[in-house]
Amino acid sequence: MSMRNLKVMMSYNGAAYHGFQRQSNANSIQQTVEEAIAVLTGTNTVINGCSRTDTGVHAREFCFNFKTDSRIPCDGFIKGMNTILPQDIAILSCEEVDDSFHARFDSKGKEYMYKINTAPCRDVFMQNLALHYPYRLDIDKMKSAARLMCGTHDFAAFCKAEAKEHLKDTVRTVYSIDIEQNGDYTDIIVRGNGFLHNMVRIIVGTLIYISEGKRTEQDIIRALETGDRKCAGKTVAPGGLYLNKVLY
Repeated sequence: MSMRNLKVMMSYNGAAYHGFQRQSNANSIQQTVEEAIAVLTGTNTVINGCSRTDTGVHAREFCFNFKTDSRIPCDGFIKGMNTILPQDIAILSCEEVDDSFHARFDSKGKEYMYKINTAPCRDVFMQNLALHYPYRLDIDKMKSAARLMCGTHDFAAFCKAEAKEHLKDTVRTVYSIDIEQNGDYTDIIVRGNGFLHNMVRIIVGTLIYISEGKRTEQDIIRALETGDRKCAGKTVAPGGLYLNKVLY
Protein backbone atom coordinates (compact mmCIF):
# COMPACT_ATOMS: atom_id res chain seq x y z
CA MET A 1 0.00 0.00 0.00
CA SER A 2 1.47 3.37 -1.00
CA MET A 3 2.27 5.96 1.65
CA ARG A 4 0.54 9.33 1.65
CA ASN A 5 2.26 12.57 2.72
CA LEU A 6 -0.19 14.74 4.65
CA LYS A 7 0.36 18.47 5.19
CA VAL A 8 -1.55 19.59 8.27
CA MET A 9 -2.18 23.02 9.79
CA MET A 10 -3.00 23.30 13.48
CA SER A 11 -3.31 25.96 16.16
CA TYR A 12 -2.52 25.58 19.83
CA ASN A 13 -2.46 27.36 23.15
CA GLY A 14 1.02 26.45 24.40
CA ALA A 15 0.55 27.47 28.05
CA ALA A 16 0.39 23.87 29.32
CA TYR A 17 3.19 22.51 27.13
CA HIS A 18 7.00 22.48 27.15
CA GLY A 19 7.15 23.64 23.54
CA PHE A 20 6.49 21.77 20.32
CA GLN A 21 9.37 19.31 20.34
CA ARG A 22 9.01 15.94 22.04
CA GLN A 23 10.72 15.82 25.47
CA SER A 24 11.74 12.77 27.47
CA ASN A 25 10.41 14.18 30.74
CA ALA A 26 7.78 16.82 29.90
CA ASN A 27 4.52 17.27 28.01
CA SER A 28 4.96 18.57 24.45
CA ILE A 29 2.72 19.43 21.50
CA GLN A 30 4.51 16.89 19.28
CA GLN A 31 3.96 14.00 21.66
CA THR A 32 0.29 14.92 22.19
CA VAL A 33 -0.38 15.12 18.44
CA GLU A 34 1.55 11.93 17.64
CA GLU A 35 -0.39 10.03 20.30
CA ALA A 36 -3.69 11.30 18.82
CA ILE A 37 -2.61 10.18 15.32
CA ALA A 38 -1.75 6.73 16.74
CA VAL A 39 -5.24 6.44 18.24
CA LEU A 40 -6.87 7.54 14.97
CA THR A 41 -4.79 5.49 12.52
CA GLY A 42 -3.60 2.61 14.71
CA THR A 43 0.02 3.33 13.72
CA ASN A 44 2.84 5.10 15.58
CA THR A 45 3.97 8.11 13.56
CA VAL A 46 6.65 10.79 13.82
CA ILE A 47 5.51 14.22 12.58
CA ASN A 48 7.80 16.87 11.05
CA GLY A 49 7.07 20.28 12.57
CA CYS A 50 7.74 23.56 10.80
CA SER A 51 9.39 25.06 13.89
CA ARG A 52 10.47 24.40 17.46
CA THR A 53 8.35 26.69 19.58
CA ASP A 54 9.48 27.19 23.19
CA THR A 55 7.71 26.37 26.43
CA GLY A 56 4.57 28.50 26.79
CA VAL A 57 4.61 29.82 23.20
CA HIS A 58 1.41 29.60 21.13
CA ALA A 59 0.64 29.02 17.44
CA ARG A 60 -2.21 30.38 15.37
CA GLU A 61 -1.01 28.47 12.32
CA PHE A 62 1.57 25.69 12.73
CA CYS A 63 2.36 23.32 9.87
CA PHE A 64 3.46 19.70 10.17
CA ASN A 65 3.63 16.78 7.77
CA PHE A 66 3.80 13.03 8.19
CA LYS A 67 3.79 9.88 6.06
CA THR A 68 0.98 7.38 6.56
CA ASP A 69 -0.55 4.36 4.86
CA SER A 70 -3.91 5.19 6.48
CA ARG A 71 -6.72 5.68 3.97
CA ILE A 72 -8.67 8.10 6.22
CA PRO A 73 -9.76 11.03 3.99
CA CYS A 74 -8.52 14.50 4.94
CA ASP A 75 -11.87 15.75 6.25
CA GLY A 76 -12.17 12.59 8.35
CA PHE A 77 -8.65 13.16 9.70
CA ILE A 78 -9.57 16.73 10.77
CA LYS A 79 -12.79 15.66 12.50
CA GLY A 80 -11.23 12.59 14.10
CA MET A 81 -8.18 14.43 15.44
CA ASN A 82 -10.29 17.27 16.84
CA THR A 83 -12.36 14.68 18.72
CA ILE A 84 -9.26 13.05 20.25
CA LEU A 85 -7.02 16.07 20.91
CA PRO A 86 -7.29 18.16 24.09
CA GLN A 87 -9.19 21.46 23.90
CA ASP A 88 -6.03 23.57 23.59
CA ILE A 89 -4.96 22.02 20.25
CA ALA A 90 -7.05 22.17 17.03
CA ILE A 91 -6.45 20.78 13.54
CA LEU A 92 -7.35 23.51 11.01
CA SER A 93 -6.70 21.81 7.66
CA CYS A 94 -5.25 18.71 6.04
CA GLU A 95 -4.21 18.02 2.45
CA GLU A 96 -2.33 15.32 0.59
CA VAL A 97 0.89 16.71 -0.89
CA ASP A 98 3.85 15.60 -2.97
CA ASP A 99 6.05 12.97 -1.32
CA SER A 100 9.00 15.41 -1.15
CA PHE A 101 7.21 18.07 0.93
CA HIS A 102 8.75 18.71 4.38
CA ALA A 103 7.11 21.20 6.77
CA ARG A 104 10.41 22.54 8.09
CA PHE A 105 12.80 22.39 5.13
CA ASP A 106 10.32 23.77 2.58
CA SER A 107 9.38 26.79 4.69
CA LYS A 108 10.35 30.12 3.09
CA GLY A 109 9.77 32.09 6.25
CA LYS A 110 7.62 32.68 9.29
CA GLU A 111 5.53 35.42 10.85
CA TYR A 112 5.46 35.80 14.63
CA MET A 113 3.26 38.08 16.71
CA TYR A 114 3.94 39.29 20.23
CA LYS A 115 0.95 40.62 22.17
CA ILE A 116 1.32 43.28 24.90
CA ASN A 117 -1.46 44.49 27.20
CA THR A 118 -0.76 48.05 28.38
CA ALA A 119 -3.93 48.50 30.49
CA PRO A 120 -3.28 49.64 34.10
CA CYS A 121 -4.98 46.48 35.42
CA ARG A 122 -4.10 43.00 34.22
CA ASP A 123 -6.69 41.15 32.15
CA VAL A 124 -7.19 37.82 33.95
CA PHE A 125 -8.75 36.30 30.82
CA MET A 126 -5.51 36.92 28.91
CA GLN A 127 -3.23 35.31 31.49
CA ASN A 128 -0.38 33.52 29.65
CA LEU A 129 -1.73 34.94 26.36
CA ALA A 130 -0.26 38.46 26.50
CA LEU A 131 2.47 40.31 28.38
CA HIS A 132 0.97 42.66 30.93
CA TYR A 133 3.01 45.88 30.72
CA PRO A 134 1.00 48.64 32.43
CA TYR A 135 2.84 51.62 30.91
CA ARG A 136 2.50 53.78 27.81
CA LEU A 137 4.64 52.61 24.94
CA ASP A 138 6.42 55.17 22.75
CA ILE A 139 5.29 53.65 19.46
CA ASP A 140 7.11 56.18 17.26
CA LYS A 141 10.46 55.46 18.92
CA MET A 142 9.81 51.72 18.68
CA LYS A 143 8.93 51.91 14.97
CA SER A 144 12.06 53.91 14.22
CA ALA A 145 14.25 51.40 16.10
CA ALA A 146 12.48 48.43 14.48
CA ARG A 147 13.52 49.65 11.04
CA LEU A 148 17.18 49.15 12.03
CA MET A 149 16.55 45.45 12.66
CA CYS A 150 14.93 44.84 9.26
CA GLY A 151 17.10 43.38 6.52
CA THR A 152 19.88 40.81 6.61
CA HIS A 153 22.03 41.02 9.75
CA ASP A 154 24.00 38.90 12.16
CA PHE A 155 21.50 38.49 15.03
CA ALA A 156 23.97 36.84 17.46
CA ALA A 157 23.06 39.48 20.10
CA PHE A 158 19.40 38.45 19.76
CA CYS A 159 19.90 34.76 20.50
CA LYS A 160 19.93 32.65 23.65
CA ALA A 161 23.62 32.13 24.48
CA GLU A 162 23.55 28.31 24.82
CA ALA A 163 21.77 27.94 21.46
CA LYS A 164 24.56 29.68 19.52
CA GLU A 165 27.01 26.82 20.11
CA HIS A 166 24.97 24.50 17.86
CA LEU A 167 24.48 26.93 14.96
CA LYS A 168 26.48 27.24 11.76
CA ASP A 169 25.77 30.96 11.66
CA THR A 170 23.49 33.58 13.20
CA VAL A 171 22.73 35.60 10.05
CA ARG A 172 19.01 35.94 9.36
CA THR A 173 16.80 38.21 7.23
CA VAL A 174 13.94 40.10 8.86
CA TYR A 175 11.45 41.14 6.16
CA SER A 176 9.41 43.52 8.32
CA ILE A 177 8.50 44.53 11.87
CA ASP A 178 5.05 46.09 12.25
CA ILE A 179 3.66 47.57 15.45
CA GLU A 180 -0.13 47.75 15.65
CA GLN A 181 -2.26 49.22 18.45
CA ASN A 182 -5.81 48.20 19.19
CA GLY A 183 -7.16 49.68 22.41
CA ASP A 184 -5.14 48.39 25.36
CA TYR A 185 -3.29 45.89 23.17
CA THR A 186 -0.16 46.38 21.10
CA ASP A 187 0.87 43.66 18.63
CA ILE A 188 4.44 43.46 17.35
CA ILE A 189 4.48 41.40 14.13
CA VAL A 190 7.86 40.15 12.91
CA ARG A 191 8.33 38.42 9.55
CA GLY A 192 11.56 36.77 8.47
CA ASN A 193 13.20 33.89 6.63
CA GLY A 194 14.06 32.19 9.92
CA PHE A 195 14.59 32.94 13.60
CA LEU A 196 17.16 32.12 16.24
CA HIS A 197 16.27 30.76 19.69
CA ASN A 198 14.47 33.58 21.60
CA MET A 199 15.14 36.04 18.75
CA VAL A 200 11.62 37.48 18.54
CA ARG A 201 11.32 37.73 22.33
CA ILE A 202 14.65 39.62 22.49
CA ILE A 203 13.60 41.92 19.61
CA VAL A 204 10.43 42.77 21.56
CA GLY A 205 12.40 43.25 24.79
CA THR A 206 14.78 45.57 22.95
CA LEU A 207 11.89 47.65 21.58
CA ILE A 208 10.43 47.94 25.09
CA TYR A 209 13.84 49.12 26.37
CA ILE A 210 13.92 51.65 23.51
CA SER A 211 10.50 52.93 24.63
CA GLU A 212 11.75 53.20 28.22
CA GLY A 213 14.98 54.96 27.21
CA LYS A 214 17.12 52.08 28.52
CA ARG A 215 18.54 51.47 25.03
CA THR A 216 19.21 53.77 22.08
CA GLU A 217 19.23 53.20 18.34
CA GLN A 218 23.04 53.28 18.59
CA ASP A 219 22.83 50.28 20.95
CA ILE A 220 20.88 48.34 18.33
CA ILE A 221 23.46 49.17 15.66
CA ARG A 222 26.22 48.03 18.06
CA ALA A 223 24.31 44.83 18.88
CA LEU A 224 24.05 43.95 15.18
CA GLU A 225 27.69 44.85 14.49
CA THR A 226 29.33 43.21 17.51
CA GLY A 227 26.94 40.45 18.61
CA ASP A 228 27.13 41.80 22.17
CA ARG A 229 24.01 40.51 23.98
CA LYS A 230 24.21 43.38 26.52
CA CYS A 231 23.51 45.94 23.77
CA ALA A 232 20.08 44.39 23.12
CA GLY A 233 17.12 44.25 25.51
CA LYS A 234 15.69 41.66 27.86
CA THR A 235 14.05 38.39 26.80
CA VAL A 236 10.33 38.95 27.37
CA ALA A 237 8.06 36.18 28.73
CA PRO A 238 6.94 33.45 26.28
CA GLY A 239 3.18 33.76 26.93
CA GLY A 240 2.73 36.74 24.58
CA LEU A 241 4.37 35.04 21.59
CA TYR A 242 2.45 33.39 18.74
CA LEU A 243 3.67 31.68 15.61
CA ASN A 244 1.19 33.45 13.36
CA LYS A 245 1.88 32.06 9.92
CA VAL A 246 4.29 29.80 8.01
CA LEU A 247 5.26 30.90 4.50
CA TYR A 248 5.66 28.33 1.71
